[in-house]
Amino acid sequence: MQPLTLGAILYPGFELLDLFGPLEMFTSLPSERLTVVMVAQNKGSVTAGSMSNAPMPSVVADYDFADAPLLDLLLLPGGVGTFPELENPAMLDFLKTRAATAQITASVCTGSALLAAAGVLDGRRATSNKQVFDMARVVSDKVDWIEAARWVDDGPVVTSSGVSAGIDMSLAIIARLFGEETAETIANGAEYTWHRDAETDPFITHLNKMMG
Repeated sequence: MQPLTLGAILYPGFELLDLFGPLEMFTSLPSERLTVVMVAQNKGSVTAGSMSNAPMPSVVADYDFADAPLLDLLLLPGGVGTFPELENPAMLDFLKTRAATAQITASVCTGSALLAAAGVLDGRRATSNKQVFDMARVVSDKVDWIEAARWVDDGPVVTSSGVSAGIDMSLAIIARLFGEETAETIANGAEYTWHRDAETDPFITHLNKMMG
């Protein structure tokens, strides 16, 4: 059986933990089950973003949108770079095309706004970062936006709340694909307390606090 291929989608200004929290979980799977590739619009270095404007590290994209291999899973982070990507037709076209053939398309934080802009969330349930929730909501009225959710599993599309919620979401995806025991073993290995209830959202009280 061939391993699944997960494509981690990079863009300038992506949030580090949105990406590497889930990847820490996914890359704990043996290589015969899952491989990870980094994909961006252009190959090469892609710099992360920060609300503090502090200097941020860069990550190397192995593939560009044109030559990326078949992707069974997509992982899309959010971050301050989400805003310009909402107006980037190359990103939106790539997401729409690849989500149509992927087994699961997952987003963390404001990444769901990009999926909404690409039409990937049309007619589906989804969530986003609580503090800027309306940023995602205004992108599309074709999405059933769920405010109080740590993550939302809508079959082929799974979206999480902000930043660290992506770790809980990724463990839930691993449990779905490879079994609960495998996900539990990975969480224990990371010394991480896995929040298993997708509907328990301790940060709902912060809804749209950064929006005004």
